[in-house]
Amino acid sequence: MAGSYDFFKEDVAKYLKEKFTPNARVLDIGAGGGAYYNYLGDYFKEMDAVEVFEPNIKEYDLESKYNKVFNVDIKDFEYGHYDIIIFGDVLEHLTVKDAQKVLDYALDRCYEVIVAVPYMYEQDEIYGNKYEKHLQPDLTKENMLARYPRLKYLIGCDAYGYYIKR
Repeated sequence: MAGSYDFFKEDVAKYLKEKFTPNARVLDIGAGGGAYYNYLGDYFKEMDAVEVFEPNIKEYDLESKYNKVFNVDIKDFEYGHYDIIIFGDVLEHLTVKDAQKVLDYALDRCYEVIVAVPYMYEQDEIYGNKYEKHLQPDLTKENMLARYPRLKYLIGCDAYGYYIKR
């Protein structure tokens, strides 16, 4: 089971829909259960997904939602330009070094990035998915801005935050 907090997703969807036309190309990294598709799929015509945990692709029928679904670790995935790249609950699952690398790669290949992370949240492997472990359980708004200087804060609360391209 892939979960995602609903904090501010409607606000972020509104932000993206106001900023981009329906023809914008979207890459949803760490699609999980398809939460961002549920908020954006009625608007954006071309949404692709990256999902490392193959059972999620089948369980959540991601191939019927997204145009293309790539079953690959984002650390090993090479891709071209997208208008919008979403990292929904992804960076906390990577080491700081790996997260910086994949984020820099993405920022050079998009007009806008959406990064969503939980703050101060420890998590181990769950549902038999080793990728669920949090390797950055110490995230805060301050840590995010210090570790990822190419991002700026968009919206959030004490438990969760969204960041966009600086």
